[in-house]
Amino acid sequence: METIELTMTTGSRTEVVDLTTEAAEFVRGRGDGLLSVFVPHATAGLAIIEVGAGSDRDLLAAIEEVLPAVEGKWAHRHGSPGHGRDHVVPAFVSPSLTVPVVDGALTLGTWQSIVLVDTNVDNHARTVRLSFLGG
Repeated sequence: METIELTMTTGSRTEVVDLTTEAAEFVRGRGDGLLSVFVPHATAGLAIIEVGAGSDRDLLAAIEEVLPAVEGKWAHRHGSPGHGRDHVVPAFVSPSLTVPVVDGALTLGTWQSIVLVDTNVDNHARTVRLSFLGG
């Protein structure tokens, strides 16, 4: 198994960051196997969605609707107003995912992209671990 870490810098607002290019470069030429993607943070997650056509904005809007960043709503209360919801996000947007790799290429569908979902405006540095398992 080989692993690399990507360091991402996110901004002062919730955001979806496309990681597909980095993931595809990492598995290129590696044969068949599995790509494991993991974000070791209590307030971020990963998803496979379409980006660029508004789905990324729709995902953030859905998170805000289901898990509003409202001061006083959450038992976990340090950080910026409503930050407690950021600690619940990984229960809805998993901190890990796996993608099959065939002949050194991700087997994503035509409109699928691997994305980091970060709702935490208090932490701008994110680590994403890519691990390849295979032969």
